[in-house]
Amino acid sequence: MNFDNLLSTNFGSGLMNMAEADSERSGPVDLTRAAELDISRDSYLEAQAQGITLSDLLETDEYDPTPADCPLDAFERQLAVNGIRIGGKGSSPVDLFYKNAPALLPEFILREVRKGQKMRPELDRLLTGSTLIQSNRYTPFFIDTADTDKLSLRPIGEGADIPGLVVTEQKHSINVRDYGLSLKTSYKALRHRSTAQFKVLLWYIGFRLQTDKIALVVDTLVGGDGNDNAASVINAEASGSLTYDDLIKLWAEFAPFEMNTVVCHINSLKTILTMAEFKDPLAGYRFGRTGDLFTPLGAAMVRCDDVADDRVIGLDSRFAVEEVVSQPLMVEFDKIIDQKFEEAVISESVSYAKVVREASMILDYNFS
Repeated sequence: MNFDNLLSTNFGSGLMNMAEADSERSGPVDLTRAAELDISRDSYLEAQAQGITLSDLLETDEYDPTPADCPLDAFERQLAVNGIRIGGKGSSPVDLFYKNAPALLPEFILREVRKGQKMRPELDRLLTGSTLIQSNRYTPFFIDTADTDKLSLRPIGEGADIPGLVVTEQKHSINVRDYGLSLKTSYKALRHRSTAQFKVLLWYIGFRLQTDKIALVVDTLVGGDGNDNAASVINAEASGSLTYDDLIKLWAEFAPFEMNTVVCHINSLKTILTMAEFKDPLAGYRFGRTGDLFTPLGAAMVRCDDVADDRVIGLDSRFAVEEVVSQPLMVEFDKIIDQKFEEAVISESVSYAKVVREASMILDYNFS
């Protein structure tokens, strides 16, 4: 998408308003230590060797840890030392990074892309958690829940068998894949843009990356992670229509789990939202106040148009899918620092694995 076209959309103009309203925090700041530091390519290499970001490195004792009462973190103090304003209507042009502190630009990009990812919080609602590993292969747990009687709490008589939960490794490990996006632009295209405008572009990139990761989660929910753990499918009462009774049927299949999240295509979402049972004042009030969608069954709703438009995925997000990361989000810094910004790669190594197969299920309402 053309950047100017993005800014002209309602979505883009809303982000631009946020960027201009994102004014710098005020208060007394001691920049003495920040001014003594020389941030360069070597700083990134040092952070990389420790498995942390430049922002984290700057917060260590050897650099410029943030005092408890300081309104700016260590990276923001570096921006202040170099006269770079990234918030408010008077934000600096991107050109000021190149003139005053080109080594700060890659970290600025990384931080703003991460802010954009937080603008798509639905991903976190789908995950049990996220784990950082030191390999590009990961073997999930296999939790045997086939015989629920063995898990039931009951009195144990003398000599009786104690109920046990069998946990082993899955037969197949999963490959933690590399995902990347190439930001192709030029110094000429960026130099006169304000940092507020540039932030909008970076937020949009982060937002789209997070949306794509939701699609990866959906793939894992539906097809499994390669360990014969695809989600079970139940049929609606009648093919070709989705009713409230069908959602009740899906919900009822989850015991002992709780269907606390529903993921579906926009067409299915519109059908659910227009059900008579959904039209209660409290649901409408909550949506108008927070933007959160809840079904009458109490499950949060997540839109993902990668879901088939005749299927609804239900899950207990506490037990369904975990995220595995071998390389956190990173920005290629060499070319940016050298002011050769024709192409910058933003990448991450991430995969998703099933935790408990029975914690997710699919409702199919077009099965004839």
